[in-house]
Amino acid sequence: MRHRTPRRVEDYTTASLMLILINLLWMFLLIWALFGLLAVILTGWVLNQLITWLQTYRARREIRWPSDA
Repeated sequence: MRHRTPRRVEDYTTASLMLILINLLWMFLLIWALFGLLAVILTGWVLNQLITWLQTYRARREIRWPSDA
């Protein structure tokens, strides 16, 4: 079997973030049309809280405590 070094791949970060933005916008518009602006504000606040919680959770998991030797 031939061992090839992997080639550099394209960076799709910008494209992914743009698609997330577009999806979030149409979902907010749908919620607004069905339930009103207050529901959109509440949904945005809940999403913000979930993202903050996830960020805190991941930061806590990365802490390396020194051993009590």
